Amino acid sequence: MLKSTAVKASLCTAALLFSLGMGVKAQAAESASDVGLAGIMPALDNYYVATATEEKGEAEQLLETLVKQKDEPSSSKVEKVKSPYENLGISIANDYVNIRKEPNTDSEIVGKLYRGCATDILTTEGEWVKIKSGKVKGYIKSEFLAIGEEAEKQVDEFADKYATVDTETLFVREKPTKDSIITTMIPYGESYYVIKEYDKWAKVEIDEGETGYVSKDFIKMDVKFKYAISIEEEMAKIAAEEAAKKAEAERLEQLAREKEAERQRQAAANAAANSNKSNSSKNSSSSNSGSSNASSGSSNNSASGSGSGSTIANYALNFVGNPYVWGGTSLTNGADCSGFVQSVYAHFGYNIPRTSRDQASSAGYEVSISNVQAGDLIFYTNSSGTINHVAMYIGNGKVVNASTARTGIKVSSYNYRTPYKVKRIVK
Repeated sequence: MLKSTAVKASLCTAALLFSLGMGVKAQAAESASDVGLAGIMPALDNYYVATATEEKGEAEQLLETLVKQKDEPSSSKVEKVKSPYENLGISIANDYVNIRKEPNTDSEIVGKLYRGCATDILTTEGEWVKIKSGKVKGYIKSEFLAIGEEAEKQVDEFADKYATVDTETLFVREKPTKDSIITTMIPYGESYYVIKEYDKWAKVEIDEGETGYVSKDFIKMDVKFKYAISIEEEMAKIAAEEAAKKAEAERLEQLAREKEAERQRQAAANAAANSNKSNSSKNSSSSNSGSSNASSGSSNNSASGSGSGSTIANYALNFVGNPYVWGGTSLTNGADCSGFVQSVYAHFGYNIPRTSRDQASSAGYEVSISNVQAGDLIFYTNSSGTINHVAMYIGNGKVVNASTARTGIKVSSYNYRTPYKVKRIVK
């Protein structure tokens, strides 16, 4: 790892990257003390270059370009860096503020800037500010924005920090030391939420309840904001939510019909058993045994559903973006990893166990990872080797899974953590 230039650094660098749309390769801090996400936000006005003789990493090169610092004698004056927060705004509206096409309240609404969302400040026209956030450009009143130093104070609250793997395969360890147990391995280009940042390590969230430490030598650190949403995007989002609710309602109606059909079959079987019982005790015993077997057989039949693996996987994608809820099975209101795949398969008439551990042991049949197909279930283990997560393969090296409360149901690379076992439900 390249030596870090002795620079007074803060998360302002990352906020600057928001404006530039770039990531910065992580560099180890000089101090061995714990570096938290809060309390390290001095403005870039406090950045000073202490030396120009050491070899620079990417972050230092970026700062050097911004400062336009030339090699000068030590007696020369050091140039001050202009703060990037001057053109950064963060919404402080209670919920959201409308973005209008022109700077007046009668103008067309072109989008919404929700609380905590970030934007570039383009111009100021009296009490109105022209902004660009995401795909939306328009005007909002300045009273709904924190700008400059005030925006800087909001970064810790509203921005999320992510670590993107910058090497082919990176070990995730149980503790922030190179001698610690390796809990899993994560691939190049995959990003993970940073829970806490240390001198040479970052604690990241892999899945709900599954965390670990990665070396900062092999990651890029990015600060990510949320942005405005256009009216068109909002309408598309509402339509997707409605489609997901409709699909969930259809699933529940189908389950209700199957339950009613099973109740009627059971009632008919009981009626036949009672009729035979009046003839003879022997026939009654035989009839009751047959009735029990018939019931068991119908249950097995209901567990054999229909639909190809790719059809099932495509159906699962309808619910991307919906919430993760521990113990939940609702595809719209919230599900955990095993509840999600169980409910998706139930829509097609397949009855699989509730927990990922039970699914891995008794659902379907095992196939190799090299033969994985859309609709297959991929299982993952924790550091002790216990299965604690499941995802559905959707093809092209991707899975859909209910991951964390922060991300909800999302699409990831199939090897965003080390796969343990693959089970196929559809024959």
